[in-house]
Amino acid sequence: MTVQDIRSFNRFYTNLIGALDHGRHVYAPYTLTEARILYELAHGTRTDAADLRAELHLDAGYLSRILNGFEQDGLIERGPSEKDPRRRRITLTGRGREAAGLLDERARESVGALLAGVAPDDRTRLTEALRTVRDVLGGGPSAGREDVLLREPGPGDLGWIVQRNGALYAAEFGWNTDYEGLVARIVADFAEDHDPHLERAWIAEADGRPVGCVMCVRDEAPATARLRLLLVEPDARGLGIGDKLVSAVVDFARGVGYRDLVLWTNDVLAGARRLYQRHGFVLLAEKPHRSFGKNLVGQDWRLVLRAAPE
Repeated sequence: MTVQDIRSFNRFYTNLIGALDHGRHVYAPYTLTEARILYELAHGTRTDAADLRAELHLDAGYLSRILNGFEQDGLIERGPSEKDPRRRRITLTGRGREAAGLLDERARESVGALLAGVAPDDRTRLTEALRTVRDVLGGGPSAGREDVLLREPGPGDLGWIVQRNGALYAAEFGWNTDYEGLVARIVADFAEDHDPHLERAWIAEADGRPVGCVMCVRDEAPATARLRLLLVEPDARGLGIGDKLVSAVVDFARGVGYRDLVLWTNDVLAGARRLYQRHGFVLLAEKPHRSFGKNLVGQDWRLVLRAAPE
């Protein structure tokens, strides 16, 4: 391969993307850079200006002007970082999340239109070729923590959550289909009736495939959110994906104003329990029970997000 080969491919791909966007206005009314920033804020876990600047390789002054414009338009809010008070935490408002969701939907439609004319066998070849480009130019195969994308569920992803929970817990703990039925009900309730401003689900994606998930839903207790259905695929463990997913839930719940974040788990899930403890969750109660064909010990955990009013 020569330098000319890469330059030729760049021209081809640039023209292809331009053709896809012709008349579609995928990013309107934003520039491509503004759309990328909205995408990172909607899907990433690094939410301060310094991280955005490093991730997108942007000039500090240029990024600051864009963020100021977003704030004036009511797309973002800025506040002190929980982890480093010297930094400013940036979160999307409800209006900002709607804008990011619209851009994401347009992008999916454009790519879908491109793939519509590609034969199934060629799609496999295309996927393999794209993965090879990433592996070779990215410095090695699959990646690690920084290559994991957190995104909202797309078509088929909610079904994937049910299927993978049922299959993994059966394989690793011998749980029967009662658990899959429970997951199916949780997912169905979320799909049919959830408030996108107060409830969210995340899919962790690596190398173009889902490798994890989690949900944040309203609890019956006032001002309380519940973390549900945390899962990481076995071959993707050790990359910090579980940590990213829990961080996403904690940041979201705190950002929209919940006072407490709670969860229910079982004592056999040792890895998950250690993860919750690292994020500050405190064990409230334990109770033996028989569920999913096994004798288990259920556990209730809570994380205080903000102090209760006096």
